[in-house]
Amino acid sequence: MRWRHHILETFLLLVVGTFGLAFLLQGSTRTLQPNKLQTPKVIHSSNIIHHSSHVKLEPIPKCTENTSVVKLNGFSDLPDHIKDFLRYRHCKKFRIIQDSPNKCGSSQDSNNIFLLLVIKSSPGNYERRDIIRKTWGEERVVEGAKIRLIFTSGVSPNRRDAMKLNKLLQMENEQYRDILQWDFYDTFFNLTLKQVLFYEWFEQNCPHARFLLNGDDDVFANTDNMVQYLSGLKEDNNGDKHLFVGTLIMNVGPIREKWSKYYIPEQVTKSKSYPPYCGGGGLLMSCFTARTVYKQSLNIELFPIDDVYLGMCLERAGLIPNSHMGIRTAGLHAPSSNVNVFDPCFYRELLLVHRFVPYETLLMWKAIHDPTIKCAISLKIHIRV
Repeated sequence: MRWRHHILETFLLLVVGTFGLAFLLQGSTRTLQPNKLQTPKVIHSSNIIHHSSHVKLEPIPKCTENTSVVKLNGFSDLPDHIKDFLRYRHCKKFRIIQDSPNKCGSSQDSNNIFLLLVIKSSPGNYERRDIIRKTWGEERVVEGAKIRLIFTSGVSPNRRDAMKLNKLLQMENEQYRDILQWDFYDTFFNLTLKQVLFYEWFEQNCPHARFLLNGDDDVFANTDNMVQYLSGLKEDNNGDKHLFVGTLIMNVGPIREKWSKYYIPEQVTKSKSYPPYCGGGGLLMSCFTARTVYKQSLNIELFPIDDVYLGMCLERAGLIPNSHMGIRTAGLHAPSSNVNVFDPCFYRELLLVHRFVPYETLLMWKAIHDPTIKCAISLKIHIRV
């Protein structure tokens, strides 16, 4: 009888194991099933989206690939990301996944917002967003000026991470109501698309917010100083006149070397020069200028470098960007090795500096608000070249 018992036990183990393996394979197949809208060379990612319940979904026609670009001379030799850009350059309408439509109150009441902080942030940059909320991006009132914060994002091009990061952004938005996310791949060459979609959102939801900070999520912004600067503008500019200031860049053109992050081949533009523009790490603009940029973007085709694209919109409108020495998107360096470039006395006088990691942002924000800090009368600050 003992041998019969062993046979029965073995049979039951085989049955259980078979069903368990079948279950695992079924789940794995379901997880790894290819998504038609997420091949590496397609921008769209609709099938991996979890929509928030508060977002009103409206049908947006799928943007189809422009197959005619393959006929461009030298197209086959271009890097894949540039091929993709050319194929989908005409696409400017994407479904919004995470929204914050009441960020400025109603559109009619948005003039109560003095400074709207518009921060470009990739889905995975949670630590940067978190520290910004706790420091210079905190929604507050400074000397009577109301500050509000919004992050703009797309979808991770890494399909394995996309669903998790979409859920993360959904959770953040449910808690903070400060996320705008659209259904496009969040890549360097899609930063301009992110800008255009934001200005469309701005026109609909915050058309009277007086000023905007347009920046990256790795900047350090002295928002107290920004309020002071904007409040003291000459010519009584309350956001209703042109303002576009930052690190001014002039007399440059497309980089034709393939190794460069900023490589722009002639298939994208034959022009040898860019209009004047401000570095995209951080810049300040008025409501008037933001709405002007939006109107011009309706008739200007996308260009891969977002700060250059904003310069193109200004040029088309007959406006010019201007320099502000307090905005340092090229970073800082001290005149000698004996000077600590992380000295908070530098940053108490500035508006914005690019390239901060989260812990540095926290340290610097606490330091510049330390009432016991003592600074020299003047400090010589240099732009890193």
